[in-house]
Amino acid sequence: MKILHILDHSLPQQSGYAFRSHSILSNLQAGPVSVEAVTGPKHGADESGPARFDGVDYRRATFDAAQSFSGPAGQLRTIQVTRQAIKTRLAESPVDVLHAHSPCLNGVAALGLGKPLLYEMRSSWDDAAVSSGTTTEGSARYRLSKALETWVVKKAPAVAVICEGLRQELLSRGIDGDKIFVMPNALPEPMFERPDIAATTEIRARYGLQDKKIIGFFGSFFEWEGVDQLIDVIGEVATRVPDVHLLLAGGGRQEDALKQQADRLGVAASVTFAGRISHDEVRAFYGAADVMAFPRIHHRLTDMVTPLKPLEAMAQGTTVVASDVGGHQELIRDGETGRLFKADDRQALTATLIAGLNETDANQSMIETATRFVREERRWSKISRQYLPVYERLSGRTIT
Repeated sequence: MKILHILDHSLPQQSGYAFRSHSILSNLQAGPVSVEAVTGPKHGADESGPARFDGVDYRRATFDAAQSFSGPAGQLRTIQVTRQAIKTRLAESPVDVLHAHSPCLNGVAALGLGKPLLYEMRSSWDDAAVSSGTTTEGSARYRLSKALETWVVKKAPAVAVICEGLRQELLSRGIDGDKIFVMPNALPEPMFERPDIAATTEIRARYGLQDKKIIGFFGSFFEWEGVDQLIDVIGEVATRVPDVHLLLAGGGRQEDALKQQADRLGVAASVTFAGRISHDEVRAFYGAADVMAFPRIHHRLTDMVTPLKPLEAMAQGTTVVASDVGGHQELIRDGETGRLFKADDRQALTATLIAGLNETDANQSMIETATRFVREERRWSKISRQYLPVYERLSGRTIT
């Protein structure tokens, strides 16, 4: 059976989106189906030719690099370019199922081409735009985006979502629950390999943190991540854990404001901004941290969508402290696989961080349970097989 995936962008670009896509495709390719991928114009014109990674072929939509793909006209152009790329591929050899991944522009491009469609919704496109600051909730753009995505999921004969929160969102929009499938975030095999001691020791030495207890946050510096709360409370945590240090790796539009906040509060000496880190170093950074903190604030998106980073921390055997937003509650069982605290409550965050740093025996029990959970339930080699019965239903063919 041949499955053609339609993507916004892919490797070699490094993003959570690209890594999830490639994990799905490479694991499916290793099984009983054959896969290819088409990327739309958002991937960029710098790699116009086909590419191959781990046995998976990616072909790029061709377009005029001088064209703009922003704004309403640009979105229409995106659909047209992507649709043409799909049609070109379909004319070459048989394909059984089209599998279009967010954003919904890919779903629009793939509808009506004579092939059954599985649309994969990784986030609510309208709410993601609010979170990125490109629109506001209730604006004309917001309403149009929501209407377009709702139209796509109604038209598609099958819809995959990454979490129960998104499933509930689609049910509230009147989508038939029988065609919605939860395909949760998972981890590729390399993320289950612990970094060697030399690698984690080098990370600590690089930033002069050899004798510190490290609270880590690695990700994007956006408002909803709550990183400012970590800076707010690090001074109070230090009164109970004098050798504590906050290690922040990543970047985003809040970065300058966070650095100014640390200076203003007089805690800059206890906070290190490591900048963006390469994918190859991620495991070593997790290994260097004593506690990984995920203080997301209550927000429509954080309550609805599950993040990937807590799963990575669990796989690396690091204690997880996270706010009790809906997306975290789908991943973390309080007191069993991690510690949850009341979101937007700095006192609760402080107490939970201190417990996460000091209560060694309880932490070890949670680490063992969390590691077992991700190893047994959240590896792509297992999750990717959940697509197979959906493909069978859509194509009317049995996968052998």
